[in-house]
Amino acid sequence: MAAIAGSESGVNSGALRAFLAICWRDIFVVGRQFPVFIAQVLLQPLFLLFIFGRVLPDLGFARGSYATTLLPGVISLTMGFTAMQSTALPLVLEFSFTREIEDRLLAPLPVALVGVQKIVIASLRGLLAGAVIFPLGALILGHNFHLSSAHIPLVILFCILASLLGSGIGLCMGTFVEPSQINIMFAVIFTPLFFTGCTQYPWALLSRIEWFQIVTLFNPITYASEGLRGTLVPQMAHMQIWISLLALIGFIVGFCSLGIYGFVRRAID
Repeated sequence: MAAIAGSESGVNSGALRAFLAICWRDIFVVGRQFPVFIAQVLLQPLFLLFIFGRVLPDLGFARGSYATTLLPGVISLTMGFTAMQSTALPLVLEFSFTREIEDRLLAPLPVALVGVQKIVIASLRGLLAGAVIFPLGALILGHNFHLSSAHIPLVILFCILASLLGSGIGLCMGTFVEPSQINIMFAVIFTPLFFTGCTQYPWALLSRIEWFQIVTLFNPITYASEGLRGTLVPQMAHMQIWISLLALIGFIVGFCSLGIYGFVRRAID
C-alpha cells in the first residue's frame, strides 16, 4: 500500500511539474511578444474610451459622467474577449494546422489538465490586458476618470472571473467550431456580446426597456460588466453584486466544463 501511495504521489508530482513547465513556457512566449500583444488588445478599447469617454462628452453630446459608466464595461469586455481569443484561435491552429497540440498531449499529465492549462494562460492574458486599461483610462479620460478604491478585493475577484469566463467560452469555440468557421463565429458572437453585455449602459436603467433588459441577462458579459461597475462605481445604479457573482460563477463552471469535455474529445479523436 505504501508503495502504491508513493507511486501515485510521484505521478501527481510529475504532472504538476509538467503543468507548471508548460505554463511557464507560454508565459515566456507572452513576454517575448508583449509589444504585439499590447497592440492587439488595446486598439479597440483605446478608441472606445477616446470617442465615447472623451470626444463625445467634450463636444456636449454626452455627460462627463458617462465615461465613468463606460470604463468598467470596457475593462470587462477587454479581459473577456482577450481571454477568448487567446484560447480559441491558438486551439484552432494547433488542432488543424500546426499540430503543436500533439507535443503538449505527450507531456506526462492528464489530457484534461492540458485544457485547464489553456484556460489558465488565457485568463492571465486577459488579466494583463485589463490591468493595462486602468492607466490607459486615466490617461484618456482625464478629469472624467472617477473610480472608487473602496472594494479592491471584489474588483480583483471580478477581473479574475471575467478572464475565466472568456477563457471558458474560447475553449468551447476552439474545440467545437470547425476551423473554417472560426472567423465567422467570432464575428457572429462578438457583436451580440458587445452590444447586449451592458458595457455601455447600466443594467438597472434598462427597466425602461424591459424586453431588452431580459435579453441582456442571457449574455454572460453582462454580469462581468455589472460586477465591475458595482465595485468601481458603487454610487451608480447597478445589478446586485451577489447576483453578478453567482451568475458569473455559474457561467464559468458551465463553459469551462463543456470546453474541457470538448478538448478531451477532440484530443482523443
